[in-house]
Amino acid sequence: MRVLVVEDDPQLSAWLKTTLSDALGHADVVDNLDEALAAVGVQPFDLVVLDRRLPDGDGITLISRLAQLRPRPGVLMLTAFDDPVEIARALDAGADDYVPKPFEPVELVARARAVIRRLQVDRKGVLTVGNLSFDTAARSVRVANNPIPVPRRELALLEALVRRAGQVALREVLEAAAYGFDDEIQSNALDAHISRLRKRLRAADCSVAIKPLRGLGYMLEAG
Repeated sequence: MRVLVVEDDPQLSAWLKTTLSDALGHADVVDNLDEALAAVGVQPFDLVVLDRRLPDGDGITLISRLAQLRPRPGVLMLTAFDDPVEIARALDAGADDYVPKPFEPVELVARARAVIRRLQVDRKGVLTVGNLSFDTAARSVRVANNPIPVPRRELALLEALVRRAGQVALREVLEAAAYGFDDEIQSNALDAHISRLRKRLRAADCSVAIKPLRGLGYMLEAG
């Protein structure tokens, strides 16, 4: 699961990045509309957490552009506006939910998950390969219907591989799924995470195999 936070308050954006990464998988942060447009142009996001007041305009103006993306990300708006007319304006523009500031972490995470769940219902959120199932809304993995714990980066890699089962998942695609724009990626980091993920799946008697394709990436296949 990948989240884009569009917020120009450095303290709040850092808190949002940590909170949403811990709860949902991974969060990237930008602080204006232009950078948000650039980000969604190169990376698919499941959820955009969007502030109303940004240095280069009203966050509402971004919603119509997000609606054109396939798959469309959910949009959760944040704002100090608590006027019902402003809330209705954001929802009418296409926001999936609206959280007035200040808010509690538990409320933000619950609302974010609810937005993602609603979208995932339409996208058939449980992906299955062999005896492995990946619930993209709940961020959970089962092997032969038994839950197995998977750390955040391995979870992001597994989701990218499952979504491309039977196809080559290029290294750059996998790195984009597991790391943020500002993360420093060591040359062997991806391979180390894949190796740990393989061992984890083998220990759970998973029937799928993650095969390396030298110079290209990896492929997940049903066993």
